[in-house]
Amino acid sequence: MHITKALITAAGRRQRTLPLQTLIDRDGVEKSVLRILVEEVIAAGVDDIGVVIRPGDEKAYADVAGEHAGRLHFIPQTEPLGYGHAVYSARDFVGGDSFLHLVGDHLYVSREGQGCAQRLVEVATRQGCAVSAVQATREHLLPYYGAVGGRRLAGRDDLYRIETVIEKPTPTQAEQHLIAPGLRAGHYLCFFGMHVLTPAVMEILGRLLAADNSGGLPLSAALDELARREQYLALQQNAQRFDVGVKYGLLTAQVALALNGQDRDEVLARLLELLAMREVGG
Repeated sequence: MHITKALITAAGRRQRTLPLQTLIDRDGVEKSVLRILVEEVIAAGVDDIGVVIRPGDEKAYADVAGEHAGRLHFIPQTEPLGYGHAVYSARDFVGGDSFLHLVGDHLYVSREGQGCAQRLVEVATRQGCAVSAVQATREHLLPYYGAVGGRRLAGRDDLYRIETVIEKPTPTQAEQHLIAPGLRAGHYLCFFGMHVLTPAVMEILGRLLAADNSGGLPLSAALDELARREQYLALQQNAQRFDVGVKYGLLTAQVALALNGQDRDEVLARLLELLAMREVGG
C-alpha cells in the first residue's frame, strides 16, 4: 500500500467556517486551522489533497491555505447529506487508491517528534490495510465519537483488529459490543478523527447511500461493514485530539499548541501572570 492522496472533509453546516479560523502554531507562526491540517498531511509524505467543501467556499479556503493552496483540489458537497456522503463526494478524486482522511474540525498534537498522520500512514503502509487512529476515551464522552471494539494484534499493545464499529454508542452498547483488552475500566477506543481507508469504503458508501433515505449516513456504518470484509486495524495514538467546534475548543487547541511549541516558556509565564492577577483580585 502506498498512500499518495489525502481527503479533508469540511462541508458540514457547523464545520465549514472552522478551518478558516486562525491560531498560532507550534512554530510560532500564525496559521489557519486548514493550513495546520494540510501541513500535518504533507509531513506524512502526502501532497495530493482533496478538501470537501460547500459550493462557493473555494476562494476562502484557498486564501487561508497560504503557500499550500496549489496542492488542494476542492470537492463540492452540493447537499448537506451527512458525513458518509461527504466522504463519498470525493470518490472521483480518490479513484481506486487508498487514502488518508482527516476531519476539518479537529487538530492533532503529538507528544512525540513524529506527527499523528505520519505514524498512521507508516503503520497502514506496513500492515497493508485500512487503519483508523483511536484513543482511549472515558465513557461519558461516548456521545461525541464513533467507537470500535476488537482484539489486540499479536505482539503489539497499540494495534487492534477491529471487529465492530458503532457511531456514538450508549454506555450499554459499548459495554456489550465494544470490548478492547488492555483498557482501564470505563474507557473505550474512540475515533481520533484520522483514518487511512481503502477503496472498498467508497463502494460500501455508494451502496449504503443508495439504500438510505435519512439524509445523514455516518461514516461509521461503512466502517463497520469494512471490518467484516477485510483486515481493518485501530492504532492507539499517544497524542491529543482537539475538536475546535465545541465550546472553548479553539481556546483549548491554542493552549495545547502553545504548550507544545517553541514559545512554551513565554506562554506558561503569561498564564501564571493571569492566574496570579486572578488570585490578587480575589
